[in-house]
Amino acid sequence: MKIFLYILLGLIAVIGLFFVWFFLFYFKIPELNIPSGSRDDKKSEILHTWFEKLREEKKWNGGVLWAKNGKPLLLKTYGFANPESNINLTESTLFPLASLSKQFTAFGILVLHEKDSLDIDDEVAKHIKGFTYKGVTIRHLLNQTSGIPDIYMELAESLENKIPFLNNQHVVDLLIKENRKADHAPGETFVYSNTNYVLLAYIIETVSNQSFEDFMKNQVFTPLEMRHSRVWNLASKDKTFEDKAEDFEKLSSAPKILKPTFLDGVSGDGSVYCSLKDFLIWDQVWYKNPLITYKNLKLAMTSSTLSDGTKSDYGFGWVTTPEGCWHNGAWLGARTYIKRDTIEKTCLVLLDNSSNMFMEKIVDEIKKTDL
Repeated sequence: MKIFLYILLGLIAVIGLFFVWFFLFYFKIPELNIPSGSRDDKKSEILHTWFEKLREEKKWNGGVLWAKNGKPLLLKTYGFANPESNINLTESTLFPLASLSKQFTAFGILVLHEKDSLDIDDEVAKHIKGFTYKGVTIRHLLNQTSGIPDIYMELAESLENKIPFLNNQHVVDLLIKENRKADHAPGETFVYSNTNYVLLAYIIETVSNQSFEDFMKNQVFTPLEMRHSRVWNLASKDKTFEDKAEDFEKLSSAPKILKPTFLDGVSGDGSVYCSLKDFLIWDQVWYKNPLITYKNLKLAMTSSTLSDGTKSDYGFGWVTTPEGCWHNGAWLGARTYIKRDTIEKTCLVLLDNSSNMFMEKIVDEIKKTDL
């Protein structure tokens, strides 16, 4: 009996050591060692090698853009656009952006503001019939200070078995019908909200008399010559499109394509797709472009002032910093990140379509360097 007990304890110890080793190895990413003062070409080489290793360890499947003064120092893809079909990612592959879409939605609003089709200080009720939250302006939506409860996904459950998919009109109707009490007065505090940006996309639709998808194509992507960018979701006329990165999961085993959910007919908080190549254009757009004056562009990068006089670090679809701005995103398989340093004139974009659980660690490791 004692021998059996010793054997059992030994097995438990071995299994325990295996799991400790597994967790230490699997949940750890390689260090990114870029010597201080390295030339940009050396930094690029080290960064590329690091992402190659991450790909080998099945901890990265995506694209990387590191640019300076509008020129790419590293523009590479690693892995599959569709692992089931063995289609590789390219610099022209359109990645789902998740919440990076919010900066595009904000840009669309600024296009209409520039044309005097609306004013960002208009009350939302001016553009949405029956809207019940008084005193909330478009600026409040942009700055995430509206006080409107972020409940559209919760409310959508009541429609899940009644309609094929949720769209922006449904969200507005549900919010008006629910008429839930505001979380706080407009401008009082910052609360990150997807609902705010769905409402912004809906305002774009009502003011322009176009779908959000068509407006972004006609008034943003085409004039900016962003040929590998678009809005796409279940409300789109086409069921898929060329060069699309499919959302998938389980890099370490058989990959599984993630299909759009019932919520994926909504736009504004997400639904924008963009390539690494077009992010080169997008970075430069925020310095100068033919659609929006620099004065109005600066509004998006300006921290909002709350009603008590304190500052929030959220602009219009961007988190603002003394050096520039950044944002991240996650939805289905998309894990996304962008950081722009407007002093050094650099831009870093990370796009992964594989439900990458290491994205936060990868970003943190890069932050340790002087990229």
